[in-house]
Amino acid sequence: MANIDLVQLTEQTKKLTAMVVEDEGVANELLSSTFKNFFSDVTSAFNGVEALEMYDQNKPDIVFVDIIMPEMDGIELSRKIRELNPNQIIIVISASNDIQKISESIEIGVNSFIQKPIDTKKIIELLTNVTALITKKKKVETKTFSISLPLNLYELVDENAKSESISKNAVIIRALRDFYEES
Repeated sequence: MANIDLVQLTEQTKKLTAMVVEDEGVANELLSSTFKNFFSDVTSAFNGVEALEMYDQNKPDIVFVDIIMPEMDGIELSRKIRELNPNQIIIVISASNDIQKISESIEIGVNSFIQKPIDTKKIIELLTNVTALITKKKKVETKTFSISLPLNLYELVDENAKSESISKNAVIIRALRDFYEES
C-alpha cells in the first residue's frame, strides 16, 4: 500500500456523509464512531427496514452495509437503494463467507466488499478507494458542450478570443450569459 497522507484523505472524506447499517450493537457503534473521524456526518441503522427510511431522509454519500440482518438483509437493502439511486456508493462490510450472498451483492453492483474483522489499514485503504471513485464520478459528470456557428460568427469569436487572450469557449459563454441576463 502506498504512503497515504491521512490529513489529505480526511480533508476529502470530511466533505462526505455516511450511513452504517449493522445489526450488532457493538459493531455498529464501533464502525459509526470510527467513521465519525472521517465523515462530516454518520447515521446508523440496525436493520434494512430502518436503514431504507433513514436513507430516504438523509441521502448519504456512502452506505456501509452488513449482509446478514433481521427484517431486511443487506442484499435486499442494497437492491432497493440501487432502485432509488443507481449511482449510490454501497460498501458491504460483512463476516459472511457465503459465496451466494457475496455473488448476489456483486450482481447488484455494490462498489466494494470488505471482510470483517476490519482494521485501520483496511479502513484507510477503503476510504482512499472511495474518494478516488467519487473523484472519478465527478470528473465523468463534468458537462461539455459543442456549438455550431456560422463562419462569420466563428471568425468574430476567434478574433475576440485572440485579442483578449482567452478561449473561444470563454467568449461564447460570456455572450450567452450576457444574452440571458438581458432577457
